[in-house]
Amino acid sequence: MAKILKPKPFRVLLKEHAQVVFDLLADFKAVDSKGRYLHWHEFSRRVKSGINKEAAWAAVKIARSSGLKDLSLFSEDQQPFKLYMTDYCHKVIHDIEQLSGRLGGVAGSSAGHGQNTKYLVDSLMMEEAISSAQLEGAATTRKAAKEMLVKEREPQNDDERMILNNYLLMRHAKYNKDQPLSLELICEFHMIATLGVKDEEVTPGRFRETDDIFVGGRDDEVAHQPPKADLLLDRLENLCAFANAAHDGQDGRLFIHPVIKAVILHFMIGYEHPFRDGNGRTARCLFYWFMLKSGYWAFEYISISALLKQAPVQYGESYLFTENDDFDMTYFVLYQLKIIERAVAEFIQYFESKRREFYELMSWLDECGISKTLNYRQGHMLKKIIRNPGRIFISKELIHDYDISENTARKDLEGLVDLKALAKIKEGKSFLYVARSDAAENLRRGNVDLKTIIRKTDLGGLRYEPPKS
Repeated sequence: MAKILKPKPFRVLLKEHAQVVFDLLADFKAVDSKGRYLHWHEFSRRVKSGINKEAAWAAVKIARSSGLKDLSLFSEDQQPFKLYMTDYCHKVIHDIEQLSGRLGGVAGSSAGHGQNTKYLVDSLMMEEAISSAQLEGAATTRKAAKEMLVKEREPQNDDERMILNNYLLMRHAKYNKDQPLSLELICEFHMIATLGVKDEEVTPGRFRETDDIFVGGRDDEVAHQPPKADLLLDRLENLCAFANAAHDGQDGRLFIHPVIKAVILHFMIGYEHPFRDGNGRTARCLFYWFMLKSGYWAFEYISISALLKQAPVQYGESYLFTENDDFDMTYFVLYQLKIIERAVAEFIQYFESKRREFYELMSWLDECGISKTLNYRQGHMLKKIIRNPGRIFISKELIHDYDISENTARKDLEGLVDLKALAKIKEGKSFLYVARSDAAENLRRGNVDLKTIIRKTDLGGLRYEPPKS
């Protein structure tokens, strides 16, 4: 990470360049001509030759001052964190607001978050767990990580343990989305994120008690020194109060959109650095927790860590820009919104491709005359079976992929055995289900007892209906 250029204090700039600053007010706004909210580190390189850079920066600061809002959150020396909402912020928020309605319509579910949608995004929570761990330095292949999660294999090392912990962490965030934020819940998140990791710096679920923790920068310099440990409890209590407060703009209260508030919570855990290790994972968990709490259910499946991992330097810079420019959190919020925008676009692309695959599959099953005997999970599995003869399926895989009970998973598998798509093999006290090489032939011949399948299959109230023309 290159050394971040720190701007001079505004009062110093105004004293040194007062007249020039006022002459430049008409030419410099809060954002540049391309809508960018630049930090001095970037701004200073873009000012045209012949213009006093420091005076121009002071003019920008004046332009921003009228739009900056103080948050009820403070630095260690009691300077308020501030936020400026640019047009780009509003644009990304609008796109996110449209997401749930778009997915609900595509999935054919009025509730938007039905089993149809679950089918289409079954593996994405695993993707976030893996990416988040890799962002923290875990080294393992995605294939091995997914196999461990699906088959509930015990982690073989700290890297795999971190991935499993992150997966459990995401699930815990989802199941606690209706709870208020508290010190206990923050500690629970951290404990799950770090449990079982063999590192002397890791103390699961316990706040740090010393001040020997810092965030390193270039050439071993201290890029960020978190607030003192003896201030942590009060500061975190204030953060919880902020998270639980209604920022709805009513009765004189400050309005903060829930998406922005989720990003702020992410930032503050990184700033406070309340744990000796695992702060990044805990911070991202709080982002997801608040998004789910605020009704943005699609974020259960949208991975931001994969994109943060691609540009960890910019991720770190967005923290430093905030800290060395009067605690203006806009820099961090804008960077995170860019990540979210890309993550949402990739998710929609994935979703649309799965939708196309789904209708292709169901059209084929309809031609075979058996589409009405299958539920969505079985339709999804059947495609895997036909493409991968010899592949082994177990009930735990279905339990994890579709969030169903073991009994329902067994019924799904048994239904595919009756269809002569799977072969059932006893191994010890349990059973394995193997994809038959003649599955497609059996289905096309119709060599199955449909009445038996209908009786045994748990349809869960869901049946395929071709899209209306």
